[in-house]
Amino acid sequence: MSTPSLAGGMGGFSGFTRLCKGLVVVLIGGHIVVQLLPVAVTYLALIPARTIPFVWNLVTSGYIEQSIHGVVVSTLGLLFIGKLLEPVWGSREFLKFIFVVNFLTSICIFITAIALYYITRKETYLYMPLSGFHGVLSGFLVGIKQMIPDQELPVIKIKAKWLPSLSLLLSIAISFWTAESATYLPILIFGTYMSWIYLRYWQRKPETKLKGDPSEDFAFSTFFPEFLRPVIDPVASIFHRMLCGRFEASNDSQGYTVGGTTLPGSDPIEASRRRERGARALEERLAAERLGATRGTEELGRDATENV
Repeated sequence: MSTPSLAGGMGGFSGFTRLCKGLVVVLIGGHIVVQLLPVAVTYLALIPARTIPFVWNLVTSGYIEQSIHGVVVSTLGLLFIGKLLEPVWGSREFLKFIFVVNFLTSICIFITAIALYYITRKETYLYMPLSGFHGVLSGFLVGIKQMIPDQELPVIKIKAKWLPSLSLLLSIAISFWTAESATYLPILIFGTYMSWIYLRYWQRKPETKLKGDPSEDFAFSTFFPEFLRPVIDPVASIFHRMLCGRFEASNDSQGYTVGGTTLPGSDPIEASRRRERGARALEERLAAERLGATRGTEELGRDATENV
């Protein structure tokens, strides 16, 4: 089966899903609210010193863009990447991914801000309003890495599996020249990591009734160049055993491994099936868009003939 290009699947201003359009309305609406009522930032954005009792800002902060360029980037990213991921995951799983990644990212930022305050005693960490959808956008890149890792981007010829790493590297580089880095960099970093945790260990697979993606192609070390992996793997394995021991026990009992032997439906086989589903969904969407464009051209030609 021929694999459609990443550019083709994300290109074109059509085929956007209803769920993504609804979320865009939420993002634009949230931006308008904080522009018309600046005091709303206090209640909707994540301000660590006020998270208690305003606990709901752990949820709402992820959908509030305080700048116009933030709204534009988040809107475009949601529409174009969403129409690539949602058909493969399903609307329910897609929405669940967004909610979980946003919520866990906010919790990590809250804990980090409190820790930095106690270390430095700078109240800036407590009262800086943090918000934005870019944590989920970075998570979408992780989803692309999982689904179609070997697809190449047009022009620059870089494989899709490097998108999350390049995004973080570029953001860290830019942070040395901008004073606003403290408001977006933690969200990008935690958004990337939490989305990987979710896809690696928690996402349910209806076809196999198993959780996560245990394939080596999606290991944490694959976010780094190969020469760094011998250093990253031992560190990652420590956190893996600390945080995810129950996952291994659960999946071993359900069928990932028995006595160290991989069973059908897991590891490379499951990863291959996931890539095939992603490629098939892209192919179907491209075919539908081409068919719609062809019909539109034929109708225009017919109307012109009748007018003549």
